[in-house]
Amino acid sequence: MKKINFLILLIFIFVAGINTCMAQQPPPFSTAIERQFNKIESDIVTSAEAMPEEKYLFTPENLQMQNSDFKGVRTFAGQIMHLATDNILIWSAITGDPVRADITDVNGPKSITAKTDIIKYLKSSFEEGRKAMSMVTEKTAMDLIEFRGQKLPKLDLVFYALTHSSEHYGQMVVYLRMCGILPPPSR
Repeated sequence: MKKINFLILLIFIFVAGINTCMAQQPPPFSTAIERQFNKIESDIVTSAEAMPEEKYLFTPENLQMQNSDFKGVRTFAGQIMHLATDNILIWSAITGDPVRADITDVNGPKSITAKTDIIKYLKSSFEEGRKAMSMVTEKTAMDLIEFRGQKLPKLDLVFYALTHSSEHYGQMVVYLRMCGILPPPSR
């Protein structure tokens, strides 16, 4: 009887040890990236949707503020198109997917001008990002890929895409507020 009790005790300790080890496993590498990605995607898309279509061509230059220098800055639509295009270029470098033929510069296809089409294009850039993120793991993060004439680690491009998106989100917020619109993430 003592042998059976001892055996049961050993099995219990073994199972408890396995459960403890499994509970202490760190989250997957992509979890931290996805958390940041999801936040910036939500902030940008909801902000793009919040601006009325009639203000998509707004630029601070239109306000003619004294002692300001907004000459030649992108319109609100231009901000989104540039952001989406750079997203596509960055994420496609990771996925290896071909880039749309109508992307000829970092400002995106000239044929996309309506708010609904701009938002659709923006969302497609984040879809490419999701695909790319699924390809960046602990094992592949430091793999070098060609991007704009340089060999860079995949993780470097992930950071660049997230940072670049955050910079343009900041500009979108200023444009929204200049138009009297509270950005949805600030509500």
